[in-house]
Amino acid sequence: MDIKLYLEPEIKKLVNLQAAIEAVESSFAAYSSGQAVLPGVINLDLPEFEGEVHVKAAYIQGEEYYVIKVASGFYQNPGLGLPVGNGLMLVFRAKTGELAAILLDKGYLTELRTAAAGAVAARYLSKEKIEKVAVIGSGVQARFQLQALAEVRNFKEVAVWSRNPENIRKYVEDMKNAFPAVEFRPAASAEEAVKGADLVITATPSRQPIVRAEWLSPGVHITAMGSDGPDKQELFPEVLARADRLFCDSLAQCKRLGEVHQALEAGLIEESKISGEIGEIILGLKPGRQSDGEISVADLTGLGVQDAAIASLFLSRVRQS
Repeated sequence: MDIKLYLEPEIKKLVNLQAAIEAVESSFAAYSSGQAVLPGVINLDLPEFEGEVHVKAAYIQGEEYYVIKVASGFYQNPGLGLPVGNGLMLVFRAKTGELAAILLDKGYLTELRTAAAGAVAARYLSKEKIEKVAVIGSGVQARFQLQALAEVRNFKEVAVWSRNPENIRKYVEDMKNAFPAVEFRPAASAEEAVKGADLVITATPSRQPIVRAEWLSPGVHITAMGSDGPDKQELFPEVLARADRLFCDSLAQCKRLGEVHQALEAGLIEESKISGEIGEIILGLKPGRQSDGEISVADLTGLGVQDAAIASLFLSRVRQS
């Protein structure tokens, strides 16, 4: 059995954000059209080490492979000189179940596909004209999300807040270098960052809500992607109650974990409040944003189908190279 092993440097060379966004958009559509097979997420928490592990799997009907992905986040790692995120993807031949490839990407493909999902959400739900972006969080994914957003929207100003002032300073410094034409500024509070923003990105591992409904401006879009476990929460439930358009990556999954889960549990929304899945917008089954004054929320909990899509994209690039 010929099993290929691919390491992070090669993977980074062959897969970029622009290609990832298109692959993830197709995966949203595949999921919402019933073409994807995926089990529930396995969540393993290691509170002793501030660690969390997620196992996801998926198969898109008609594709050559199915994928099992393990991704982790260990939040004490920076103090040890190690990255927070890690992981790998196992790629199997769908016809035989044989292991075809190991993608030892150290979490890169997960970061990439998660950011791509945020860009797809913004493409269909945010206003065309964006002036100010608020970023809540200052880690790796907070960087990826902004880079992916730049593929689908222009913006002039970014306000960033997180709980660690030194991390904010480093984020502003790094992102100024990446986007010299954009004004970056640290915010003294989450409220200061969010007020007046046209688009809000939340990219934290928070287990306590941060963003309040009363801070939101008319027409703002919120991409909430940190709540990928049942105990995580970045938005107060009132945010979802106030939203005019509320979309999930997966309705079934968001009801079990994420912001929708929290708002349903709090009794502040009914299931009828949920506008649909992002894939349904892509397929033309549901309307996205209807006017510049609407407040929209995308609850992104992360889908195994996105991992299958990004892994297939990489392997297709390998064949072409």
